[in-house]
Amino acid sequence: MLENETALVTGSTQGIGLAIARSLAQAGAHIVLHGMESQEEGDAIAAGMATAYGVRAAYVCANLTHAEQAEGLVAAATGALAAPSILVNNAGIQHTCGIDSFPAERWDAILAVNLTAAFYTMKSVVPGMRTRGWGRIVNIASVHGLVASVNKGAYLAAKHGLVGLSKGVALETATQGITVNCICPGWTDTAIIQPQIDLRAAQFGGDRNAGIRDLLSEKQPNQTLLPPERIGEVAVFLCSNSAAGITGVALPVDGGWTAQ
Repeated sequence: MLENETALVTGSTQGIGLAIARSLAQAGAHIVLHGMESQEEGDAIAAGMATAYGVRAAYVCANLTHAEQAEGLVAAATGALAAPSILVNNAGIQHTCGIDSFPAERWDAILAVNLTAAFYTMKSVVPGMRTRGWGRIVNIASVHGLVASVNKGAYLAAKHGLVGLSKGVALETATQGITVNCICPGWTDTAIIQPQIDLRAAQFGGDRNAGIRDLLSEKQPNQTLLPPERIGEVAVFLCSNSAAGITGVALPVDGGWTAQ
């Protein structure tokens, strides 16, 4: 489906990003992984992916809180493998705190990783996509790019901003064979939410499933953690020719959260 395409997936050595990279590789795309591991560790992950899916794979390390590293990420990916025709901005960090005591440094870091880095990668990748007359950009936003929750001001600002930025770039590239879309996951089974699950499970004698149901019942009607692989499959669809007419959307994959 995506043979001969090269995908750069940020934040792709674990969680949702790794699941997306695997799904794209399974669909035939060559993969540039990105993370914060050592080059040796990242190369080993890439080698495993290449072996598993029969594609080419490479790894680039970049700290996206630093603008110069974010700005250079597409060039690094091009040097490591090839110019990306698919870009997935998945890297993200979170911090929960009320506005009155929210640390300014955490605000700056969350905006840098979740929003500003995506600005730099899109700015860098669009010219090549325009030259080829084909490109796919998928930005992993969140339900918090669409609705709010308490104590998540920086995350909300970043994810709402990512949705708006994606819509604008979608309009700029709409006649050039490029699509730009957001996926907005709800509760997804990744390590980042495990501490919240553990706290809830403790209220039910350590029963993880009961903790999950209690946590999700506040927001997500299906009360089921989404496997990261489902996000990967949605990303593959948005990169396929079947989705050529879909651009500028923020697609909830949230078990009914935003339907309420």
